[in-house]
Amino acid sequence: MLNNYLPVLLFLMVAVGIGLILLGIGFLVGRGQKDPEKLSAYECGFEAFEDSRMKFDVRYYLVAILFIVFDLEIAFLFPWAISLDEIGLYGLGAMAIFLLVLVVGFIYEWKKGALEWD
Repeated sequence: MLNNYLPVLLFLMVAVGIGLILLGIGFLVGRGQKDPEKLSAYECGFEAFEDSRMKFDVRYYLVAILFIVFDLEIAFLFPWAISLDEIGLYGLGAMAIFLLVLVVGFIYEWKKGALEWD
């Protein structure tokens, strides 16, 4: 039974070893001084704040959520395209309905102004 799990255990030991070696090299070679550029805010779109009750603009998060929703819906097209030969016209019709719902949702969001970044 142990022979079945030995390759997995060996793989995990090699992966952890390589990870620890690379972290150690980065720690030894890297500079320990942090400059203001490295500590500046990124990805979130605003500077960090002290008070958790401070108001901030949520449009960034709305656009990010819309991107994730539409991106995940588009990700369903890849398995469909690969299996189109097996699913035939039924699959084509189902995907047409799916894309119609996607386009209607996109037009709705566009008309409501949710994609505006003003």
